Formats: sequence, C-alpha cells, structure tokens
Amino acid sequence: MEPLELFTRREILTVSELVGRLKRLTEQSFDFVWVEGEVSGLRQPASGHIYFALKDQGALLRAVLFKHQAALLRFRLEEGQQVLCQGRLSVYQARGEVQLVADSIEPRGAGALALAFEQLRRRLEAEGLFDPARKRPLPELPTRVAVVTSPSGAAIRDFLHVLHRRFARVAVAVYPVKVQGEQAPGEMIQALQDLAAWGWPQVIVLTRGGGSPEDLWAFNDEGLARAIAACPIPVVSAVGHEIDVSISDLVADLRAPTPSAAAELLVKEGAELLRRIQAVAARLLRAGRRLLSDRRRDLRALARGLGDPRRILADQRLRVDDLLSRGMHALQAGLHGRARETWRLRGALWASRPDRRLAIIQARQRDLAFRLAAAGQGAVQTPRARWQALAGRLQALSPLAVLGRGFALVQDEQGRVLRRAQETAPGRRVKVRLAQGRLGARVEEVEP
Repeated sequence: MEPLELFTRREILTVSELVGRLKRLTEQSFDFVWVEGEVSGLRQPASGHIYFALKDQGALLRAVLFKHQAALLRFRLEEGQQVLCQGRLSVYQARGEVQLVADSIEPRGAGALALAFEQLRRRLEAEGLFDPARKRPLPELPTRVAVVTSPSGAAIRDFLHVLHRRFARVAVAVYPVKVQGEQAPGEMIQALQDLAAWGWPQVIVLTRGGGSPEDLWAFNDEGLARAIAACPIPVVSAVGHEIDVSISDLVADLRAPTPSAAAELLVKEGAELLRRIQAVAARLLRAGRRLLSDRRRDLRALARGLGDPRRILADQRLRVDDLLSRGMHALQAGLHGRARETWRLRGALWASRPDRRLAIIQARQRDLAFRLAAAGQGAVQTPRARWQALAGRLQALSPLAVLGRGFALVQDEQGRVLRRAQETAPGRRVKVRLAQGRLGARVEEVEP
C-alpha cells in the first residue's frame, strides 16, 4: 500500500516563466479583439511607432501601433479621441503589462476619411495655405497649358474638347500620372516639380473625373497640397464633380468644379473674345482721337503765346551780335592790361640784378660765420678759466692739502676724529692718517 501524501507537490516558477505563460495564454485567448476607448498618453518617438492607452470610466489598457501599420492610418490620432481598435492582446514581459497590439484604428462617429480630411484642412488653413492673398492670378488668355492627369481618363477628353471648341489657339502638354492609389500623390508632386523646372506652361491644370471618396483621396495628400502651394506657376484644380471638394481644390490658385469647367474658366469663347477685342479697339480709337484733338488745341494755344518765330529769331541774332562785340572789346582790353603788367615785371626783374643780390648775401654770410666763430671761442674760454679758479680754491680748502703741509689726522678705533688729548688714554690704539699713507699707533702718554 502506497503512503498517503498529505500535501500536494509545489511547483515553483520564476517571474519570467510565469509572465511567459501569461503571455502565451493571453495571445491564444485574445488573438482578435475590437476595443473601444478614449486615446490617452499619446506619443510617437523617432522610431515611428505610436504608443498610447485606451481608457474608459473603469479601466485603462496600454496599446501600441507599429510603424508599418501607423503609415496606413487615414487620419491623425489625437489626445482624447474616441476610437475603435482592432488587434490582439499581448503581454510586454519587461514590465509584465498587458497591452493591445493594434492592427487598425477607426474613429468613432465621423468616418476615418472625413476625420483625416478635416484634420488636414484645419492644419493647412492655420498655416495660411488657403489664404486668397497667397494665390496667384491666372493670365487673361493663356496660350500654353499643361494638364496633369491620367491620359486614358474621360477628364482629359472633356477638357480638350471644351478648350479647343472655345479657343483653338492654345497649346496643351499632357503630363501622364496615376490619379488614384498609393503612388498617385508622389507622381503628381513630381509632375508639378518637373513642369515648374521646365517653365513652359503658363497654367497647370490638375484634374481627374468623378469617383468615390477613396478614389479621390490622392488629391487630399498633404505633400501634394504643399507642392501646389510651392509651385511658381498658377495651378487650377478640377477634381471629380461639383459636390466633390478636395484639399487640392482649397490650395490651388483656382478651383474648377469639373474638368470641363476648368477649360471654360481658362479661356473665353472665340466670339466673346472677338467682341471684347472690338470693344477695346473702339475705346482705343475714341481715346486716340480725343487725345489728338487735345494736343492740337494745346499746340494752337502755345503758338499764340510764342508769337512770330522769325521776329524772335531776328531779335536773338541782334542780341548775339551785341554780346560778341562786347566780348571782343573786353578781351582786347584785358590783353593790353596783361602786356603792360608783363613789361613792368620785366623792368623790376632787370633792376633787381640777381648777381648783385647774390654777392651781398655771400658777404653777409661770411661776416656772420666770423662772428659765430669768435663768439664760440669766447663762450668756451670763459667757463674754463672760472673752472680752474674754483678748482684752485677747492684744493686750498681740502683736508688733504693740509696734510700735505706736514699735519696728520688722528682717529680712535671707532673712526672718530680726535681733536683733544683728553679724548683718549694711554694704552689705546689710534689711527694716524698722513698726506701719503696711514699709521697704527698706541698712546703711551697723554698731556692735556
């Protein structure tokens, strides 16, 4: 008989093992779920992934939308949005958190396309891209038009039919692009850049026929809107039917409800143009006649004010002759005066005799040189005699001179000069300075 085990065997798990089992159980049980909630804690780092949380009144669930799925969103996630997320539950093992790995997100209420359109519209409007003051005027009668559209669609046929019916002398260049699908915005942006670099078109028409909102969505691309705003050539947007409004329509310099309407807005009918030309010609003719009449009237008034030109010319000739005569007399008088002044200066120059003046100057120079030498010699000898006299007096008063006459200078050991015998005592040493040399001596006797 087997022994009875009172306690069950314990299974001890590590944290990683427990969280791993929870992860596998969660992913198997909730591999496809729809979750509704409010977006909270939204952030999108440089990796491109979108991290957020879904919350309601009772709970909060972490969620992530990876980069490749985020690129497919039709709208921009915003804080506080009510959304419906489809995905699978998982457990983030590093923190042991349950999170929703979203595959798709839909806004609650308005559709995703409508919400994306409204978000982009508000953002571009805030930047001023819809401002009428920014938009460029179209030429009155363009003769070179570029059309960016699908070459096989009905839009280009309708546009060309109406354009050439109204005015045949318009050159049209068609730039073929895709007008729906993921590649359509990039191709249309490239078309605008190429046409701007070419510089040939006076107007660019961006057009396509009608379709569903999904079919027309390429014309709501943000990059395309900015390319239209940056294009130096005026752009006409004619997308879909009259009820279809796209971001391209709002940014373009002119919005046409249909491709046919775009052609009608670009050019006037031939008959209407002819009437306008005739009206302008008639106004020019009337203005020219009125201007000519006014100029003739002004000319007659000027002629009356001027008088007879022949008489005026004769008076001017007499005045010129008088001025010439007075000028000649003044010139002759001036020449005579200059001649007299010249002869006077020549006489003064002859009288001054430069050679005589040079001799006088040389004599004065020699005299000054002699006086300067004499003064210099006296100035040197006088200070020298004074210096010699002072030196003799200084020599007579010098103690050394007294010593030279047989006297001596006696000093004690501290160098003090002894003037009386009482200033020393027998046995002390003294120093005796003679005219030449010194003596060291000892006092033997002192006589006061």
